[in-house]
Amino acid sequence: MKTVTRQHITILGSTGSIGVSTLDVVARHPDRYSVYALTANSRIDGILLQCERFRPEVAVVGTAQAAATLRNALQKKGIGTEVLHGEEALCQVAGAPRTDIVMAAIVGSAGLAPALAAASAGKKVLLANKEALVMSGQLFIDAVRQNGATLLPIDSEHNAIFQCLPPTYQRSPQRYGVEKMTLTASGGPFLTLELNLLDSVTPEQAIAHPKWVMGRKISVDSATMMNKGLEVIEAHWLFGIPAAQIDVVIHPQSIIHSMVSFLDGSVVAQMGYPDMRIPIAYALAWPERIASGVAPLDLTKVGLLQFEKPDYRRFPCLKLAYEALDAGGIMPVALNAANEIAVAAFLERQLSFGKIAEVVARVLEKSSRTGAASDLQSVLWHDNAARVAAKNLIFS
Repeated sequence: MKTVTRQHITILGSTGSIGVSTLDVVARHPDRYSVYALTANSRIDGILLQCERFRPEVAVVGTAQAAATLRNALQKKGIGTEVLHGEEALCQVAGAPRTDIVMAAIVGSAGLAPALAAASAGKKVLLANKEALVMSGQLFIDAVRQNGATLLPIDSEHNAIFQCLPPTYQRSPQRYGVEKMTLTASGGPFLTLELNLLDSVTPEQAIAHPKWVMGRKISVDSATMMNKGLEVIEAHWLFGIPAAQIDVVIHPQSIIHSMVSFLDGSVVAQMGYPDMRIPIAYALAWPERIASGVAPLDLTKVGLLQFEKPDYRRFPCLKLAYEALDAGGIMPVALNAANEIAVAAFLERQLSFGKIAEVVARVLEKSSRTGAASDLQSVLWHDNAARVAAKNLIFS
């Protein structure tokens, strides 16, 4: 019987949907994985329950006050988990010598620094935070290469492409006969809504995704298809493929997660039920496979599979993402930052749904096309500048 070396995992964003799914898979394989660190921002009750079950060595929360609350609660239960707080602590557990695998699942720009810390420490990085690559691009890829890290995508679409490519693939589509990569999209909750009604949709409607269980921000991104636009940019960096060779098709059933078209006319697709435990399990055990807890796909129960091209009138954010990728430089940074501000305003009912794309477009127009994101400080500077610009547009 093959002996399996137990690996220690840090989960950045353990109380979010990806973090919860990761712990579900980890719990199914106690012989393979133990939890070194869990992190959450402010969901103290959630991380407390996780600490009770998985007994991590370290837990990280957002503030000193939250840390004191969690520390007291753990002490009362006789749990010796060390409690830290803040971004520096996130980076510390991401790069800790005791960590073998880092699940980078903090949503938005807040996840960039710890994900980069994990890459710089040469970890096996399971990247669920697409914004990290969107913002830092070559900087992140260089950190992976220079420090011997392993980068594995968790987004169902990128994980699907990874599974479809040859095991030796090295960010060179031409060398491996790749003609095109196709990301599938569910189309979100407003795929068939009349265009003139989009501006009146509510946050509650926008976060009610028809196929996936996700957080509020990513659910809104799915409704605008900005999520897919960010995935186009992420695919460019992950697989070294130009924007012109990345397609997006709407596939409401969410059964085919992505496809790779080769020069000989072959198209290889990865299929499965829409459950994030599949890509999580694949990445955790890669290059092996382990049980994820998801039932095998039964195509006779699925029935019809539909595909259609996205309409940029309905999904202008997708078009903006392609334009930002083509422009290069700091434009993807500005795109992501403006979107985060606009989505937050929408969720707080300070901006209409239809104005999200408008705010992003205007920030891109105001952003410098000559800037460069050469290091983390410059990335964060341009990120902040775009946020200020977006806030000025929304609130002034």
